Amino acid sequence: MVKDSRVHSLGFIGLGRMGTRIVERLLEKKFGVVACNRSPEPLAEVSKKGAIVASSYSDVAKRLAAPRMIWIMVSAGKPVDEVIDALLPALAKGDIVIDGGNSFYKDSVRRAARLKEKGIYYLDCGTSGGLEGARNGACLTIGGEKEAYERAKPLFEAIAAKDAYLYVGPAGSGHFVKMVHNAMEYGMLEAYGEGFEMLKRSPDYKLKLAPIARNWRNGSVIRSWLLDLCSRALDKDEEMREWSGEIGGGETGTWAAGYAKGAGVEIPVIESSLKVRNRKGDADRFAGKIVGAIRREFGGHEMKKK
Repeated sequence: MVKDSRVHSLGFIGLGRMGTRIVERLLEKKFGVVACNRSPEPLAEVSKKGAIVASSYSDVAKRLAAPRMIWIMVSAGKPVDEVIDALLPALAKGDIVIDGGNSFYKDSVRRAARLKEKGIYYLDCGTSGGLEGARNGACLTIGGEKEAYERAKPLFEAIAAKDAYLYVGPAGSGHFVKMVHNAMEYGMLEAYGEGFEMLKRSPDYKLKLAPIARNWRNGSVIRSWLLDLCSRALDKDEEMREWSGEIGGGETGTWAAGYAKGAGVEIPVIESSLKVRNRKGDADRFAGKIVGAIRREFGGHEMKKK
């Protein structure tokens, strides 16, 4: 077992762009972290900063003193179930598994029920704030057993920005709230993209977009962090000639649209933005380039080249 004088011993599985930054933040806050990742490079980086490296998912659990707390940050769907399957033989009653990725909320309900049968807690945590949030303070919405949430509060407090973590309800609710959050984001991004395309393509005026974005950041009704990121992207490359306007992605938005249809909720803005995001053949669409550039700024998402 790991003996560590720091605040907690925590298992962390998945060192992608978000996961690596969260681990770095936790290490700075004196958490003892046992980390595991499929590729070795991120492990080497966090090891230099004080993390303990585990050789496998089950090894993460074996290296932690009970009751264990393990954060999973891998792609939604089958990868999450594979991690849980690998962990289960090494877990014990009272352990807590936290899924901090973008899982479908019904999958989270199913996983919580499965683990509850074995006396293991499962918390679903919607994690927002992009790469900067992961490193400097994210926004978290947490679902699951309240008892497990109370035990894990010091961890959520360490990861989150000030006053930016919230228990929202039973299993699945944390990921449900994040799903809706992402769907709203689609509509907001598309509005910024279309607005800046109107400015760029105006036949009446030759407008510089970067100064307009900087101006709107100060006191305008539409100022926001997304506009800050848009301004940053335009300062780097206002024309974006080499980039494609095709966006891609959209999994959480698709889930939200399906839920809204079943619930009888009209979401015309979100549905329209989702259709545009999945559309092909938009390589020259400037609105898509704006959306892609903002996504690259907050999440490190790759933009397609023309």
